[in-house]
Amino acid sequence: MKSEQTSGRLPVRTKLGFGVADLGGNLFFTAMGFWSLNYLTDTVAIPAAAAGAAVMVGKLWDAVTDPAMGFISDRTRTRWGRRRPYLLFGSVPLFLSMWFFFSNPHIANPVLATVWAAFALCLLNTAYTVVNIPYSSLTPELTQDYHERSSLNGYRFGFAVIGTILGAGAVLPIIGMFKTRDAGFSAVGAILGLVMMVTALITFFSVREPDHSKTPRPTEGFFETFLAVFKNKPYLNILITYALNLTALNFVQGILVYYFKYLYNNEGATTIAMILLLVVAMLCIPISVIVSKRIGKKLTYQISFLILATACMAIFLFGHILGMNFFLAMMVYAGVGIGFGYVAPWAMVPDTIEYDAVKTGKRKEGAFYGMWTFTSKVGTSLAIFLTGIILSLAKYSANLTEQLPSAKLAIRMLVGPVPAVVFVLAIILVQFYPLDEKTYGALMAESKARETQ
Repeated sequence: MKSEQTSGRLPVRTKLGFGVADLGGNLFFTAMGFWSLNYLTDTVAIPAAAAGAAVMVGKLWDAVTDPAMGFISDRTRTRWGRRRPYLLFGSVPLFLSMWFFFSNPHIANPVLATVWAAFALCLLNTAYTVVNIPYSSLTPELTQDYHERSSLNGYRFGFAVIGTILGAGAVLPIIGMFKTRDAGFSAVGAILGLVMMVTALITFFSVREPDHSKTPRPTEGFFETFLAVFKNKPYLNILITYALNLTALNFVQGILVYYFKYLYNNEGATTIAMILLLVVAMLCIPISVIVSKRIGKKLTYQISFLILATACMAIFLFGHILGMNFFLAMMVYAGVGIGFGYVAPWAMVPDTIEYDAVKTGKRKEGAFYGMWTFTSKVGTSLAIFLTGIILSLAKYSANLTEQLPSAKLAIRMLVGPVPAVVFVLAIILVQFYPLDEKTYGALMAESKARETQ
């Protein structure tokens, strides 16, 4: 089959085929964001601070693997393309490493258990990197159209929300099917890992890349390539904004199960809250694409941050007083913010990559997405690491029904003011993002003028 054109409208089958892999990708992020810290503290029995540190080590390892994977995929030339081979050959290790992490090793020594957790997370994150960075790097290759990229990512994040719902809502029901929590989590790893593998393979067989057989390989060295990434100011702006976005979201995701378990004494209701949040988000994604076309990607993204910041503060101030129904209502409200924040950054980053290609005359999508994924993971891991530290300082004790007032306050702070402040910082930063539709149109006109010379 010939590859699809890289400009103009894409067929729906291409958008569907491309988008489905992010069902598995977001399932991974959600399962890890909601459950990794709780799994390590309450099931593997690692102290909270040590568990947070293990998660941070796993993400720091990505400082090596994420940029390296982007560098490698930019220089790959096969009959399947530059990116797709990694979806094919990386999908099985991703499945196996997901199952391995969620299988409790029953190591009594907390130091050795922490070392195991760090190793398992490094293994899992590497497998995810091998699949996800080449996958994300496909985005700017499939279309150069400003609005078509929003549409393409709308399909992608429609699947992403389904993956997020599964990652958030399926874990407790799966665990409940087994006699022990250990067996339940092991099944969670196997089932979710299988879904991640299958969705990656579907995208491999569904999407065709542009022909790069005659495109010369980049000649820059590794460090030269990634230093050049930081010279792209629009990219740097949205990169840091997105890292703030994920940091704030993961404070909330990571602490949500603790809030329901220790403030409401109803851990099972966590699933209801997650599903409400994500179903509303899924319904709002197509609305956000329409809104983005009218008011721009940047303002749409800022609306997302504003909704989420106010939801966090409302929960902090009133959630422990007004009870669980109020909390669930805030999950519905926050779902609007989540929905409006899904597509915008992923539609903005390929614009910044195109900006770089026009200005430098060189294409290095993998380098940009390698740094994007790494920074995203740093935001995720930083939130989990700090959550573990804060819980430890607040005298949190795993599985203690009645936590100390200091621990309950820490849980409330981590769902309220802490992420709210980060969301506000993101609103301010993204205001300086320079690429709107008019600016991007002028950029593409400049590119076409050069091609005709």
